[in-house]
Amino acid sequence: MRSRMIPRGICALLLLFLCVARAHAVLEIEITQGVEGGVPIAIAPWRVGPGEAQPAEDIAATVSNDLYSTGLFSPVDENEFPQRTTRASEINYQLWRNNGIENIVLGNVRANTMGGFDVQFQLLDAIRGRQLAGYSIPVEAGDLRRVAHKISDLIFEELTGTPGAFSTRIAYISTQVADNGRNRYVLQIADYDGYNPVTIFTSNWPLLSPAWSPDGERIAYVSFENQRPEIYIQEIAGGNRSLTAGPTRLNSAPAWSPDGERLALTRSENGNPDIYILDLNSNLLTRLTDYSSIDTEPVWTPDGESVIFTSDRSGQPQLYRQSLSGGGPQRLTFEGSYNAGADVSPDGEQLAMVHGNGRGYQIAIKDIDTGAVRVLTDGSLDEGPSFAPNGSVILYATTYQGRGVLAAVSQDGRVSQRLRLQEGEVREPVWGPLP
Repeated sequence: MRSRMIPRGICALLLLFLCVARAHAVLEIEITQGVEGGVPIAIAPWRVGPGEAQPAEDIAATVSNDLYSTGLFSPVDENEFPQRTTRASEINYQLWRNNGIENIVLGNVRANTMGGFDVQFQLLDAIRGRQLAGYSIPVEAGDLRRVAHKISDLIFEELTGTPGAFSTRIAYISTQVADNGRNRYVLQIADYDGYNPVTIFTSNWPLLSPAWSPDGERIAYVSFENQRPEIYIQEIAGGNRSLTAGPTRLNSAPAWSPDGERLALTRSENGNPDIYILDLNSNLLTRLTDYSSIDTEPVWTPDGESVIFTSDRSGQPQLYRQSLSGGGPQRLTFEGSYNAGADVSPDGEQLAMVHGNGRGYQIAIKDIDTGAVRVLTDGSLDEGPSFAPNGSVILYATTYQGRGVLAAVSQDGRVSQRLRLQEGEVREPVWGPLP
């Protein structure tokens, strides 16, 4: 999540992120809202080879949860299957059609000679009575969950024509209490559903605003380790990090251009926060906005030709678009007293944003062409929306039982889920690119 501007000013916002958590706990997933109406799909339990024990990972359950989370699919309860067979040759398609089930997923998993498994699955079209896809994937024993996400990706793309995002990763900031009682801040990445967390960087000073590079190999973030906000870029694989935006009163909210060659960021050269563009090859810094207001939270449009940002130049935080080719900024939002912290959908047609109307702050979507605004969440302090790289789900930060947690809502608002640590808090979510 990028830094967010609140009516009392940007300094107050920074204090909201100083939270306490256990850094190495696994995020737990809890479906908090779901509705009927998605495409019915039956996902049968994976069959194991003769005499083999069922693997510890429930592949069918993971695939079912993945597809359900998008709001586009309604997995059918196993007790409602018209047949119990796990073999495609025994499927009576008429029975499944009569029960309103459009697609069937069958699978089996067998131990191989390499100490891992061969995971096979078939996607069947019950309406047309034929197979749509079938794959066999060799996998190590510890990677069954990731293979399940890959299967979900293949099914999602086959049925929607859009790549699935279940094999992607998220980044977020959690904190832990050190032995001396002080907070310790941790930048982590994990699978999209919170599993397999990996620590990227830890600090005794606050970390903010993680942002993935378009190739998924680097993360930019704000660190206060030198007791002032500075922007670093760190390689995920090797761990090498470099100072990118150096000393000034304020550096915040880095955002990568679609080509990975530039960063948009908020910077204060003369006491006033403005949007700058940093060329990462030449290290040339260009000022994009120059106004006596707080301009912050830049995000690029997919074509790389404009930046959308939050500004209070109208008296309240609203979203504006500034072309890199010149001209004045264009105001994009008018509904409600507060619209900030935008993210742009991968197709460039929608904005996810924090929307305030006097009853707290919720995540909303705005159609850029029509101007229509739709509120997706009902929290009192929801923030930091981040689109999945296929646009199907929005990740954001919220509070639950007095603690900071991550949450996700399908793009149509039909399905919501919560990702939370067993103890402590977690903030600043951002979705990584497709692998």
